[in-house]
Amino acid sequence: MASQQGTVDFLLDQMTGAGGVSAKKMFGEYGLYCDGKMFAIVADDQLFFKPTEAGRAWISQLGTLQEAPPYPQAKPYFLISGELWDEREWLVQLAQRSVAELPLPKPKSHPKPKK
Repeated sequence: MASQQGTVDFLLDQMTGAGGVSAKKMFGEYGLYCDGKMFAIVADDQLFFKPTEAGRAWISQLGTLQEAPPYPQAKPYFLISGELWDEREWLVQLAQRSVAELPLPKPKSHPKPKK
């Protein structure tokens, strides 16, 4: 089941304080980006954060760390329950802490022109 645009819009609004947050549609689901780094996925109207040590520590303060793959054959991500979506500052902190640990994406290589 594809995620609803309204879900993505709500989550982006909740995390605006984290920086330049945006979403890109991918196969009916959405990748969430901040400062050029993909840090989360919205799939089946659920929020999944890429696992980082800082994210794990932040989520574990609540004692509710749950991991699940966002799609079949994916590695586990941190699944953020819907009741935490209303916690704007908590989500902003999670996004900022996670993004700080993630590497910048590798530049795309372009094929060399044939001679």
